[in-house]
Order: sequence, then structure tokens, then C-alpha cells
Amino acid sequence: MKKLLFAFPALSAFLTVPVHAAPTTDLPDQIGTCVFTHVKSVETRLQESGGKPVPDSGSAISFVNGGYQVSYEQIPEVDSSQAGDKVMMCLASVPANCPAGDNRGKVYTTTNFRTGRSWTLPDSEHDCGGA
Repeated sequence: MKKLLFAFPALSAFLTVPVHAAPTTDLPDQIGTCVFTHVKSVETRLQESGGKPVPDSGSAISFVNGGYQVSYEQIPEVDSSQAGDKVMMCLASVPANCPAGDNRGKVYTTTNFRTGRSWTLPDSEHDCGGA
């Protein structure tokens, strides 16, 4: 396991983050582990038929490794990201007592290396067992 040292200006402190050197096709599988990937697309949460974005419907972002994060609100840190940006995704939490096969509700903290900004969002609009 590699350790990566980051200085987050907003925190004014150094944080040591354990990072598994995983391929960009993997998602972190244990809480506190991180992987590097790239932004595939930055979207709105909702799109009209035909794919036209619905303004102010929330932020959504997808990643080359298959990851996805979404919010009902506009998240400036997500909205300022661009396709191709290198990011680090860290698994922050996993819901408990999920029905078999329902993997929704994992929460990731993602840091964009181009912007230096981070956000924490789930991978679905609903937790496991929800709507």
C-alpha cells in the first residue's frame, strides 16, 4: 500500500491518506481506501428525453473507472470539473443491511487534482433498499 501526503489549503493541515495502487478501472472496495481515475463526464442530475440537461436539477459526475456520484443540489466543486481531469476517489462509507444485490448508497470523497477541490457524495440518489 502506498501512502500519499496531501496539503489541503482549506484544512490548513497535512493529511496522510492510504492509497492502493489500483488500476483506473477499479473502485475503492474498503472504507478509507482510494483509487486514481479520471472524470468521464460532468452532468446535471436530470436530463430531458434526448439528453438535454435540466438546469438546477443537481450535479452528477461519472468516472472512467465506472464510478458515479450524484446530488439533488448543484455542487460547485463537481460542476467545475471537466472531462479528463485526474481525480482521487476514496470510499467514505457503505450502508448496512442492504438487500442482496442492491449495492447503492456508497459514499465517496473525491478530490480533483486540477481544481484542488473535493466533495463527498453518494453513488446513487437513494440508499440501498430505497426507491
